[in-house]
Amino acid sequence: MRRLIVLVTAAALTVLGLVTVGAGAANATTPGKNGRILFHADTGSGSQLYTIKPNGTDLRQLTHVTGEASQGDWSPDGRRIAFELADATHVGVAIMRADGSGIRDLTPTGFQGQPAFTPDGHHLVYNLCADQPNGSGIFIIRDNGTGIRRLTAPNPFPTECDEDPNVSPDGKTVTFVRHKVDGLLQALYAVNIDGSHLRKIVPYRHEVGVKHDWAPDGRHIVITIDADYPEGRSPNVATIRPDGTHLRLLTHYRGGDWGAFAGSYSPDGRWIVFRLENLQLQQFKLMKMYPDGSHRKLIATLPFRPRAIDWGARPNHNH
Repeated sequence: MRRLIVLVTAAALTVLGLVTVGAGAANATTPGKNGRILFHADTGSGSQLYTIKPNGTDLRQLTHVTGEASQGDWSPDGRRIAFELADATHVGVAIMRADGSGIRDLTPTGFQGQPAFTPDGHHLVYNLCADQPNGSGIFIIRDNGTGIRRLTAPNPFPTECDEDPNVSPDGKTVTFVRHKVDGLLQALYAVNIDGSHLRKIVPYRHEVGVKHDWAPDGRHIVITIDADYPEGRSPNVATIRPDGTHLRLLTHYRGGDWGAFAGSYSPDGRWIVFRLENLQLQQFKLMKMYPDGSHRKLIATLPFRPRAIDWGARPNHNH
């Protein structure tokens, strides 16, 4: 599993002298009618953002930035996308229109990323993962780039980060993934939107994948367990209640050949989109299934690995 700073371009690593650490994604599904599916992929010249229709047609590359665009998150109204923008000087939180135009960098210095909109569409939560004392943590910012506020103290484990913040549909809770040992031990945590009541939802032994998502009704969270193929085990998609009870496997791959990775819920709550992959065969499939794991269907077979998958709402003007 990669970490935020890994997404800095090679030039940035050379200029800034940073040590690479690992990566993730931030998304949260807002109730609405189903629109396009967003993800990032590396096609050989750095990660860029793509969208595709839920029927697997009309694949579009949205960004063509110098550097990398990744970790996209749809705004609640489906009109904007927040994402992580990396260039030779920094990693920042950026916003653009749904068609890829009008990119605006909200954090032109530092190492911020993995943004996710709050349900009102006026704020973003994001992580800061910097190789400096007391630098890491989960933060919130207005969508105009002002009003930055820290939500969590830095990760207590040396050189590790907290990643992939997501906001519950009622706007009261922020969940995030805390690394204890990158690629070995990751847990899902929650904190109130005011920064109070930090608690662990999913323990480290499940090796939670960085990408997770809230159901539109707020009753479940979809996660990946065994996300780094530990001891040859396959990653699988699971759901859990926000209080940490009723962990339920939705996929049951074994042996480490095929792995299933959580994307997001559809805005209408009827589907979960996920990635099915076989790294040895270099096969990548964009899939969907019911929230109980049934009715598994192929959306598209892709020539690259779709990451940070987020299913957006259909904008009103497209109704």
